[in-house]
Amino acid sequence: MPSIRIGFATDFNLLNELVGIGTTLPTARLDVVGAIRADNSAGSGGVSTITRYDGFLHTKQGIGNTVSIAQTTKGNLNSLSGEIVISGELTISEGTSVTGGRLDSLTVTNSFTPPSGDTTTREETPERGSTRYNEDLGQLEFYTGYEWRTVGSYDGSGRGRGVFGADGSGKISYVNIASTGNAINFGILSALTIQSSACSSSTRGVFGGGTPVGSNVIEYITIASESNAIDFGDLTVARRIPASCSSSTRGIWGGGVAGPTVYNTIDYITISTIGNAIDFGDLTVARRTQNGAASSPTRGVFLGGNSAGVYQNVIDFITISSTGNAVDFGDSLFAGGYRAGCSNQIRAVYGGGYNGPAPINTIEYLTIATTGNSIYFGDLSFRSYGGSSCSTSIRGLFTGGYIAPIGSLNSINYITIASAGNAQDFGDLTTNGFLSSACSDSHGGLGGF
Repeated sequence: MPSIRIGFATDFNLLNELVGIGTTLPTARLDVVGAIRADNSAGSGGVSTITRYDGFLHTKQGIGNTVSIAQTTKGNLNSLSGEIVISGELTISEGTSVTGGRLDSLTVTNSFTPPSGDTTTREETPERGSTRYNEDLGQLEFYTGYEWRTVGSYDGSGRGRGVFGADGSGKISYVNIASTGNAINFGILSALTIQSSACSSSTRGVFGGGTPVGSNVIEYITIASESNAIDFGDLTVARRIPASCSSSTRGIWGGGVAGPTVYNTIDYITISTIGNAIDFGDLTVARRTQNGAASSPTRGVFLGGNSAGVYQNVIDFITISSTGNAVDFGDSLFAGGYRAGCSNQIRAVYGGGYNGPAPINTIEYLTIATTGNSIYFGDLSFRSYGGSSCSTSIRGLFTGGYIAPIGSLNSINYITIASAGNAQDFGDLTTNGFLSSACSDSHGGLGGF
C-alpha cells in the first residue's frame, strides 16, 4: 500500500489536473515558480500528472453507487484513513472478516445472523446485553449481567393454566391463573394419590413420587386438554414428598423420604419424551421438602425441608441444563419444611410451611440469578403446611395444605410476583389439598434448556 500520496515536499501540488511547483494555485498544465533544471539522459521524461489515488482515502468520500471492496492481486484495500458515507449498496464478500469500533446504529432490511453455539460454548462473563442464538434451545438469548436468559421465552397466548393433583383423592383439577374462581375437574392420576411433586413444560405436566410409603412412579398429562394421567416412567429412587422444578425441556426432582431414609438424590427427565429418570447429583443436605422448589430458565432453587426430624433453613441451587451436585445459595427466613414454591423468570416465591410448633403463613422471596438469604414478601390469608403452588410470569397461586384442628384446606390464594404484599383470595379447589402438587404451562422456568 502507498504511504505517500504525491511528492516529497509541500511545494509540490496538484489541482484540477494542473501540477504546480512552488505554487498552490497552478494555472497551466505545469506551472513552475523559479528556474527549471531537467536531465533527460536517463529517459526519465519529467513530471506526470496523477488524477487518481488507489489504496486510501484522505478526505471524506460519499459513495452513492454499488461498490465492491475486495482482496485483489495487488493486496487488500484496507488503509482507508478518512470517512466513508455509503448511500447505495454495500457488499462484503463471503469469508471476509470485518472488525471495527463502535456502531451507533444498524438497519438490516433482509436478514441478520447473530453469533451462535450450543449451551456449553456460552461465554462465562460476556458484556451485559450480549446476544446469541442458542442451538440447544432453538432460541435467541442475551446476557443480563448475571446470567444468560432467553428472548421471548414466555408467550401468554392461550396459556396460563394451573393444574393441581395428588391431593389424596387422585383427582386432578385446574384454574385459569390470570382470573379468579374455583377450580374445575381435569381428570384422574392413575397411581399417585398423595405426596408427589409436579413439574412442567409449556405443554406437559409431570407428577413424580408419592404415596405414604414412597413411590417411583412418574405420570404425565397434556395441560391444555382434560384427561387422565398416563404412565411416563420411574424415578431413580422410590420416595414421597420430594421437591420439583423445571425448564422448558427438563424436569427435576430433589430429596424425599421413604420409610426412615431421607434422600439427597436429584433426578431429571426430558419432559417431551417418556422413560425413566436419570441421576443428576445430590442436594447439599438430605431432606424432604414437599414442593419447596422453583426455577428460572437456567437455575432450580430448593428451599428448606425436614431431615430426620430436623427442620432446615438451607437454600441451594442447581444449573438445570447441566448435571452435578447442588451449591449453597443462602438461608431462608426460618427453618421449616412442607413449603410451596413458584416463580417467574427472576423471582422465586415460597409460602406456608411447618417448623414444629405450628403452621405458618409467611411468604418469602429471592432473586434466582444471585445468591443470598430470602426476604420477607408478605403473608398468606391462612396458616398451613403441605400445600402446593404454581404460577405464570405475573401471578403465583398457593393452594390447600393442613392446619389443626380444621384439617385439610381447599383455599387458593394469589400474589403478584413482581411486587410484595399479602396474598388475596382466589377461590377454592375441587377437594381439600393436603400434600398435593401443582404445575402450570407458563411458569418462570420456561425458555431454558
